Amino acid sequence: MKRRILGGTGISVSEYALGAMMLGAWGNTDHDDGVRIIHRALDAGINFIDTADMYAGGESEEIVGKALKGRRDDVVLATKFFNPMGPDANHGGSSRRWIVRAVEDSLRRLGTDHIDLYQAHRPDPATDIDETLAALSDLVRSGKVRAVGSSTFPAEQIVEAQWAAERRGHVRFRSEQPPYSMLARGVENAVLPTTRKYGMGVLSWGPLSAGWLSGRDLSASSRAGLESHKFDLAIPENARKAEAVTALSKVAAEAGLPLPHLATAFVRAHPAVTSVIIGPRTLDQLNSLLNGSEVTLSADILDRIDAIVPPGTDLNRADSYYVPPAIADASLRRR
Repeated sequence: MKRRILGGTGISVSEYALGAMMLGAWGNTDHDDGVRIIHRALDAGINFIDTADMYAGGESEEIVGKALKGRRDDVVLATKFFNPMGPDANHGGSSRRWIVRAVEDSLRRLGTDHIDLYQAHRPDPATDIDETLAALSDLVRSGKVRAVGSSTFPAEQIVEAQWAAERRGHVRFRSEQPPYSMLARGVENAVLPTTRKYGMGVLSWGPLSAGWLSGRDLSASSRAGLESHKFDLAIPENARKAEAVTALSKVAAEAGLPLPHLATAFVRAHPAVTSVIIGPRTLDQLNSLLNGSEVTLSADILDRIDAIVPPGTDLNRADSYYVPPAIADASLRRR
């Protein structure tokens, strides 16, 4: 497995990162099988594991912690905070009050004394970024966290965070974790150029676009039930995605590749991307994706992909996974 340096941190990470979202109640409920999946990934050369406190209510972190016993020093471990972890409004967000508790909870579940990359899972409109970065800086200086990053931040908020860190003397975000696939290319407009401008690493997620590019029957996907608005073919944007998948499948077949291998190789080909998160639910899914880890796409194939889904295009805007508050809340647009 090839390695790249994560931003300017000096930390060497594999081109594939193992995403643990599907380990636990959201996917594979067998903890022993989850441990086997993680061990197989490590044995294959993946040294980068990404999870979050919210995944299955902390169960994913617990499974990762079990798997890393005796192997922690060889793994770059990333997790995230922000999303609600209980009914209380203060049990989530990016305030100092929550961050100092959330990190301790994650450390306990993961069975470790430090987190290599601690990420804000989403922007928090209720908290000044100065407050968030100050709290994260204290965690880095205490040794509980090695580096910090953002996840699914729009370009303007990435810039704001960089400026706040420079002007206030805080530790800065060293990475961004955006959704990126052949069907969801919106981050090519500003997010990926911005990360390159600031020397940030990119840990991209969703290369199979929630199953659209898996080559499997979408009706059997658990995501189809949870996020029907992203799968219902009666919605024009999803119909466009279905048409694109048909065309992309033809490109993959003519290149002699399974569609998932085309999809992951496409994301790896972008010069801003450091590591691509793969999120298998089963050992077979992991092994299948590992078989495509060395695939490199020619300029001709990349041009054909561009012709099907133009650069910078999200075929369904919902696949950006972030809606600005001024759009989501009508009261912010009306007197």
